[in-house]
Parts: sequence; C-alpha cells; structure tokens
Amino acid sequence: MNAIQHSSPPLQPIQKRQVVSRPKRHLRQRSHQVMAMEVTAKIAVNIAIATAAVSALVQLLPYHWLQQEKLREMRTEVKQMEKRVEILQTEFSRNFDPSQAKSIMQQQSYRFDPNQRQIVLMNQDQTPASGQAAGN
Repeated sequence: MNAIQHSSPPLQPIQKRQVVSRPKRHLRQRSHQVMAMEVTAKIAVNIAIATAAVSALVQLLPYHWLQQEKLREMRTEVKQMEKRVEILQTEFSRNFDPSQAKSIMQQQSYRFDPNQRQIVLMNQDQTPASGQAAGN
C-alpha cells in the first residue's frame, strides 16, 4: 500500500494567465505631463486675470482721487452756501418783522425819526491843514 501512487491531475484545468504588457511607466509619465500642462495653463490664466485687475486699478485710482477732490470742493461750497443761506434767512425774517420796520426804513433811507438826534463823530487827530493837503 505504500506503493507509489500516481498523482492525480487536478480536477480543474490550470488557466494560463495572459499577460498584457502595459507600459505603466509610459502612462505615468503621460499623466504627469498632462497634470503639468493643466497646472501651467491655470497659472497662466490666473496671471492674465491678475494683470488685467492690476491694470484696471491703475486706471481707476486717478479717477477715484479726482472724484474725491471734487467731492471735497463741493462739500466746502455747500458749507459756505449754508452759512450764506442762514444769513439771508435771518435778514429776511428781520425785514418782515413788523416791530423792526421803523429801524429798517431808517437804515434803507436817509430819513430820521424827528425825535432822534443826529450825532456826527469827528476825529480830533486830523487838522484842517492836513485835510486840505490830502485833498490836493
């Protein structure tokens, strides 16, 4: 019984593997090249966009500064006009105030109230001789 037994062939036939030789190295290089080209294209597009943005800012900044200067001028003019309007409003309200009508008439004309005396101030430093010399 210890006789040499023939080895029985396996029940399933051995399948031969078909080796497809893929050049993996070549594919890896190609994928790296494609990625490098994509990255280079993205960088070029970003640089172009950045250049366009910077050139637009360079053109817009002087215009912005000019507009700010005009705005400052307009604000100062508005302040001056507000002061003038305030003065004119007070003068207007004074002109139409019935209690001050008499004093306004005296200011606007050379008539005086009969009860009022006219006062003339003279400078004592001036002598008649110096007054005549100035007239010549």
